[in-house]
Amino acid sequence: MINPIVLDFYYILFISPLSQDLSNYSFVSVIIPASYLQNWGKCNPMYLLICEKLAMQSYTFSQILNKQNYWLIKFMFNLYLFRHLLIVFQECCNQNVSYTVQLRSLSAEGREQSKAEEHDYGDKNIKQNDFALQQALDQITSAFGEDSIMWLNHAYGRKEVPVISTGSFALDTALGIGGLPKGRVVEIYGPEASGKTTLALHVIAEAQKSGGNCAFIDAEHALDPALAESIGVKAEHMLLSQPDCGEQALGLADILIRSGSIDVVVVDSVAALVPKTELDGEMGDAHVALQARLMSQALRKLSHSLSRSRTILLFINQVRSKLSTFSGFGVPAEVTCGGNALKFYASVRMNIKRIGLIKKFEEAIGAQIQVKIVKNKHAPPFKTVQLELEFGKGLSRESELIELGCKHKFITKSGVFYHMNGQTFQGKDVIKRYLAENGDVQEDLMTMLREKIMQNESQLDRHEEGVNLDKNASEIAAATDEEVNDELEA
Repeated sequence: MINPIVLDFYYILFISPLSQDLSNYSFVSVIIPASYLQNWGKCNPMYLLICEKLAMQSYTFSQILNKQNYWLIKFMFNLYLFRHLLIVFQECCNQNVSYTVQLRSLSAEGREQSKAEEHDYGDKNIKQNDFALQQALDQITSAFGEDSIMWLNHAYGRKEVPVISTGSFALDTALGIGGLPKGRVVEIYGPEASGKTTLALHVIAEAQKSGGNCAFIDAEHALDPALAESIGVKAEHMLLSQPDCGEQALGLADILIRSGSIDVVVVDSVAALVPKTELDGEMGDAHVALQARLMSQALRKLSHSLSRSRTILLFINQVRSKLSTFSGFGVPAEVTCGGNALKFYASVRMNIKRIGLIKKFEEAIGAQIQVKIVKNKHAPPFKTVQLELEFGKGLSRESELIELGCKHKFITKSGVFYHMNGQTFQGKDVIKRYLAENGDVQEDLMTMLREKIMQNESQLDRHEEGVNLDKNASEIAAATDEEVNDELEA
């Protein structure tokens, strides 16, 4: 037997199955070196290895391997003879049993032909998948309705999520999308007197500036109308409800959301949503997880209503100390009321706490609060901003604009003097009054700050990408050096 070169060859295989066992296969093989296919015009002789008498008899695979007597045939190869020989072999095999043909080409032309066949096969599969998918979509539409399933670009005509401002420029910037997303659940939680209700009223005031209607569900029965009006809330465009129990409060919220005519619904607060069973019971009765079950059931229903509306459902929540767990400083960990359902359904969660007081002489006129974005489904979370809360007036946008202006060099400070647009102001109160009285100047400053912040973020992203590329390159170089050293040692 002459061993052919098998590094790069054409391999033609005729197999006719006689049984399920691999050892019982009729076998004819023709092995032709690929180099001869390239130089067939030079009339070099080719060697064909053909099993003895296979065209007349049926040998098994194991029997053929034991054969030592092979016919050696010399012939002059060209493309016509090769094709003719292939047809002859097919006719010979058809005289005994049926056959299958497998042609494998390991040359360059064969690889290109295989890729073309795979591409055609892939296109055929894609067409079949598209047809099957369209049938499934038609079946779903006929069973559940026209808008039960749709492509993402049809479900949302625009990629940007519509938002309502929080009333704070710094907080809108930290949220990443310019405010609170419409059609979503938002949670604001924190300790007492930290500004939770004030921030919610600012959201209502911003929604009313766009002509929207809002609702305030006062489960605590503690809303101050004078404070709401001083913040900028229009009483004629805000609905107020003081429900008797938690079921009534959440039912009202669901009806308002389904109407599609309300922009913001505020529930103040989750801790005050008392289940009706608890109200009907006696003092001291044990009611295990009633409020958590109520919130879980309500949110399952409310999330469906929100998906079909543009309403922001804003929950104000309180915190409690969990005595069974302690933080790193030995202080009990803080948990929110109402179970864990609200944490999962909320698209944005903000933690507010008071970090200091603002004093004028010896009198406290405000508080410094810190807002941390604990959860954000629309932008990177865990950003923190510090705001000034003036008692009886709400959040001071002018103060945060002054701080950001000084940080980004749009406002310069020297001692008690502030310099902006060629003007000098003595004291922070003077420049605050100037910004409050000149809305155009305030808008221009906000525009410049927004552009500067976006520019800094893009530069930071490019810097991080460059650092990552350098790190990957150094790792690859180190790995290559280790491989070279290992080879040298070997």
